[in-house]
Amino acid sequence: MIQLPRRHLLAATAAFTLVASLASWAPAAQAQTVADIKGKGTINVGLLVDFPPYGTVDTSNQPDGYDADVARLLAKDLGVKVNLVPVTGPNRIPFLLTNKVDVLVASLAITPERAKQVQFSRPYSAATIVLYGAKKANIKGAADLKGVRIGVARASTQDTTVTAMAPEGTEIRRFDDDASAMQALMSGQVDAIGCSTTVAAQIAKRAGDAFENKFVLRQQFMAVAMRQNQPDLLKGMNDFVARNTANGELNKLYVKWLQTELPALPAN
Repeated sequence: MIQLPRRHLLAATAAFTLVASLASWAPAAQAQTVADIKGKGTINVGLLVDFPPYGTVDTSNQPDGYDADVARLLAKDLGVKVNLVPVTGPNRIPFLLTNKVDVLVASLAITPERAKQVQFSRPYSAATIVLYGAKKANIKGAADLKGVRIGVARASTQDTTVTAMAPEGTEIRRFDDDASAMQALMSGQVDAIGCSTTVAAQIAKRAGDAFENKFVLRQQFMAVAMRQNQPDLLKGMNDFVARNTANGELNKLYVKWLQTELPALPAN
């Protein structure tokens, strides 16, 4: 029998003890199901409140907007109460992954990068993302961004899109949310911002014709987000979206908040 030196034996014993201790504390992976949510009687839904009209607050400072109405429709569909949990662009996925919410209905655009962290339902919403800036700014495409100050909401789809396309010499300024980026544009801190057409419309109401859409950054589709490896919950969310797309309920909410028809949504 091979005899280990005492110091090696102690080190091996300590390492084994540490691994065993960590294993005992590791949380057991457990997929959440529709039945689980129905059993507790409440669904906790994370949503933005700084992205009107998708996410905003009402006169009582309570979450409202298209996403809030979709979340309420989801709860009604499941036969449970809804707890609307305000999140921000940067913390919405961490809130989901740390079990602070069951799902996100938070204008989260489907991207390959995000799909590595969460699983998406079929899309329930859509938005056109544009570069929006001063009329006097000569910006027609990505090549014209060199030397230009561009504002984006940190960790947003427009952040990743502008970052990927901007040539060297572009100054990208990241803000906590769309409202902050919007104020930066209107106060002259930046020359243009990446934003949805709905945010651009909000600016136009305040600033008249001082700004304009420069070019389309991307057409994005938003979906309900869940933690990965939850097939039953994914099926439930897909069924909810499919049913309420077919019966026109999602379109009614979209028209209510965006004054236009819900765009055609891909099934996958």
